[in-house]
Amino acid sequence: MNSQFIHAFDFAVEGSLKRFMSPLPIIWKIERFLNIGSERKYREAIKVIDEFTMNIIRSKEIALEEQEDVKEEKLDLLSRFMGSSSNLGFGDEDEKRKFLRDIVISFILAGKDTTSTALTWFFWLIAGHPRCERLIYNEISASPKLTSTSFTYEDLKEFHYLHAALSESMRLFPPVPINSKLAGPDCREYKPERWLDDDGVYQPSDQFKYPVFHCGPRMCLGKDMAYVQMKCVVAAVMYEFEIEAVDGGGGAGRMVDPPYMLSLLLKKIDGLRVRLKRRQSKHDSPPSF
Repeated sequence: MNSQFIHAFDFAVEGSLKRFMSPLPIIWKIERFLNIGSERKYREAIKVIDEFTMNIIRSKEIALEEQEDVKEEKLDLLSRFMGSSSNLGFGDEDEKRKFLRDIVISFILAGKDTTSTALTWFFWLIAGHPRCERLIYNEISASPKLTSTSFTYEDLKEFHYLHAALSESMRLFPPVPINSKLAGPDCREYKPERWLDDDGVYQPSDQFKYPVFHCGPRMCLGKDMAYVQMKCVVAAVMYEFEIEAVDGGGGAGRMVDPPYMLSLLLKKIDGLRVRLKRRQSKHDSPPSF
C-alpha cells in the first residue's frame, strides 16, 4: 500500500470515529455541507481511498481477462467476490465496482490494525505473566515437527494453550472495544486456563458471550485467519526470543488501570517498548515463577 493511501485511510477512520462520538453532530454536518475544516480533509481522504481501491479492482479485472482458465482454488479473495457478484443484477459496471470497492475497504478496515493491536496487548500481558510465557514456549518447542521458526498449519492447530492465551488477551483488551463481556468475579485476571478443558484442549466460548469477532450473521469472516496470523507471529517470536516489556508488562497490579487510549481501536498508550534477548538454547524455557 502506498503512503498516501495509508495516511488517507487513517485520517478517514479517525474522522468517522469523531463523527460517531461528537456530542453535537450538527457541527460536522454543517462543515460537510460547506466543505470546510476537518470535513473537507475527510472528503479528500475518501477520494484518495476510492481511487486506490478502484485501481485495485480494475487491475484485477484486467488480470482475470488475461487468465481466463485459472482454477478456482488458485483465485484470491477479491477474485472470488468478483466472480460471485456477477449475478447480483447490477445496473452497470460502475455500480458493481462500487460494491466491490466497499468489500475491499471493509477487509482493509477489519485487518489493517486490529491484529497488531491484539498482539500488542498479548505481548504486554505475557511479559507480566512469566508462568504463561513459560507454558506457551514449552508448547511451541515441544512440537515434534519443529525444525526452525517455520510452522505448518497443522503445527498451529496443536497450540491449544497459545490459542487460549490469545483469546484471553482479547477478552480483556478487544481490538474493537464497542462490545465487551465480563467473565465472573475473576474477570480482571489473565487466565488462559479458563479456555481449556481438563485435557488442555481449547474450548471456544459462546459467540454471544465473547463478541470480539462479533456474532451471528455479522461474525467476522477473517476470524480463523486472524488466529492463524497471530499464532504464526507469536510462535516465531517466542521461539527465538525472550521478551521483556520496558514498563514491566501487564501484571496483576497494572490491570486496575491499564494504559489504553480509546479510538476506533483499543490501542495501548505509547505502544509497546520491549527488550529482546535471543534464547541461548532453543530448549531453554523462561524461568519458573
